[in-house]
Amino acid sequence: MDRRWFLRLTGLGTVATAAYTTVGLPAWPGTMPTAGAAPSSAPTDPPDWAALRGRLAGDLLLPGDTGYDDARQPFNARFADRRPAAIVHATRPADVQACVEVARTSRTPIAARSGGHSYAGYSTPDQGLVVDLSRMTGIDVAADGTAVVQAGARLIDVYAALAAQGRALPAGSCPTVGIAGLTLGGGQGVLTRLHGLTIDKLRAAEVVLADSTQVSANDGDLFWTLRGGGGGNLGIVTAFTFETVPAPEVTVFALRFAAGSVPAVLTAWLDWVAGAPDELWSNCIASAGRPPSARVGGCFVGTAGTLNPLLDDLVRRIGGAPTRRTVIEMGYLDAMRYFAGCSTTPIEQCRVAPPTPFVASSRILGAPLRDAAAVAAVIDGRTGIDLLFDSLGGAVGRVAPDATAFPHRTALAAVQIYASGTDTAAVSEVQAALAELVGTGAYVNYIDPGQQDWAQAYYGANLPRLRAAAHRYDPDAVFAFAQGLTVA
Repeated sequence: MDRRWFLRLTGLGTVATAAYTTVGLPAWPGTMPTAGAAPSSAPTDPPDWAALRGRLAGDLLLPGDTGYDDARQPFNARFADRRPAAIVHATRPADVQACVEVARTSRTPIAARSGGHSYAGYSTPDQGLVVDLSRMTGIDVAADGTAVVQAGARLIDVYAALAAQGRALPAGSCPTVGIAGLTLGGGQGVLTRLHGLTIDKLRAAEVVLADSTQVSANDGDLFWTLRGGGGGNLGIVTAFTFETVPAPEVTVFALRFAAGSVPAVLTAWLDWVAGAPDELWSNCIASAGRPPSARVGGCFVGTAGTLNPLLDDLVRRIGGAPTRRTVIEMGYLDAMRYFAGCSTTPIEQCRVAPPTPFVASSRILGAPLRDAAAVAAVIDGRTGIDLLFDSLGGAVGRVAPDATAFPHRTALAAVQIYASGTDTAAVSEVQAALAELVGTGAYVNYIDPGQQDWAQAYYGANLPRLRAAAHRYDPDAVFAFAQGLTVA
């Protein structure tokens, strides 16, 4: 289900999606090229697609081949006109290694695609080589709960496989997102405050590097960078090893408030969630309009009887009752299906997400909000724009900002700006205005090609170490792209 369906269904929201591994033209900040543009250096050896096809266990599609047009479609239909030079459906790490070797020797743009959910369409570069990992979907759960997950697995399938063993992984709520992009940028979800980000449960990764060798990473700079440095920078991950947690019973909730309530709801919600137990994750959604309206939703690890007094406290802080209040107890897998909008359909339908156009960006709320009314004013009178304040804190904040590449450990919330359609100007205006109100940080999994301050916003004080690692592991910029770490 797409983000619009998720918002419409529940009023709850956290999606962690990102470019996985991409290559485009290296560029200095502020002069970003079109995603997937050809590298600046002339090809040293034009790609021999027939030779590559002969090395693959998977298949290779070229323009004009049957299935090419379906295979090139990205999750974000804004980029449906992208035409890769070739698409490889990899089925084993050796296929990925062969693709990287061809990209390196020919200076061909290369993009690995897990779920294809790159907000900026970076996983579908024009005239590039797409390494589609969607057939590498193995999930192996050991008796101790350790899970080895291949990089093409969709999140709903990860959740289902874990649930069958009584386990869960703190991750996002979009069922069709690939595990790779979600993990590499950090991974926020409804268990974030209790169990941390997805990267906090990552124990090892199998990675194909720029020289086409495959290595195992479980410590050092490479592993550090993979935990929050974003997709597309040091190599192509083919498998992840996660520590999982016992699957909990949870209570989901949603509160809707009248138009004009955003200042009161957002102010109260921020104070409330900051002092809430780790078992409670919540978000506050401000929807554009004249005046804007507000919703609060979330997930509580525990019973409705324990949750309801917490919700009563929030309502008292707001000073006005919601127009609608929903509280439902369920198992964790059922909750993930509920958030996805496919709780009453076969799980196979959770894997289906017809491409739709959208524009999104982000900011990070790093300090208490001084003026919620000013935030509401930013979207007052607009249409089709939602501001999603997704709570952080709890276990996220108990990890040092430099312990992993994810820098926003002390933040109160991530703020996603989301709009259906193609109005990039409106989203850019809102994002720029929010920088003055909530802070200048941003979340790399909501990657935005129009964000001029992207490097500092995504990575903060971790940027120098990230760039040093990128240049060490990819000195020839094989994995360079418009918002990649080798651009400077």
